[in-house]
Amino acid sequence: MRIPPYYRQTGWQRFLAGMAIGGFISWIIFLYIFGSWQEIQSKEIQRQKDEIADLKKAVKIWQGDFNKLNEKNQEQLTVQNIKVKITNFEKYKLDLLSVSELEEMIKEDIDMVMAKDLESVYNNKDLIKKVIENKVFVLNDKRFKLQVKEMIVYTTLQIQLQIIMDG
Repeated sequence: MRIPPYYRQTGWQRFLAGMAIGGFISWIIFLYIFGSWQEIQSKEIQRQKDEIADLKKAVKIWQGDFNKLNEKNQEQLTVQNIKVKITNFEKYKLDLLSVSELEEMIKEDIDMVMAKDLESVYNNKDLIKKVIENKVFVLNDKRFKLQVKEMIVYTTLQIQLQIIMDG
């Protein structure tokens, strides 16, 4: 067997040379188009990455603010402080020190309401009144009871009391 002598025929040589040159040119065109598409896609991916990073930062900021607001609202919805005020201590000629000590004892008796939510404190206001009114206090060798005149339940529990001589 022998190979046919196509190298002598110029028509076949031109055809094969045209195929080689056409393949080379088409490969260059393919690389150019593919490269430009890849460049466009790379830019789009980078833009999307930047946008995702910005959105993640925004989400962190929003979540932080949301958590701070939740904590602030949680604080506002619980009893944070107790204020006790005795109004008519002058009637029984009591000194300010003993009245202040009496107010502190009342605060210690009802300190279980600290950090409780407002609804439960409001529902138990009658119990708080009974705790205060059923206790007898001795000041200057005299027995006194307290009567709740006003109770305001909010983040600060304010109680206004009057002293009554225990008979």
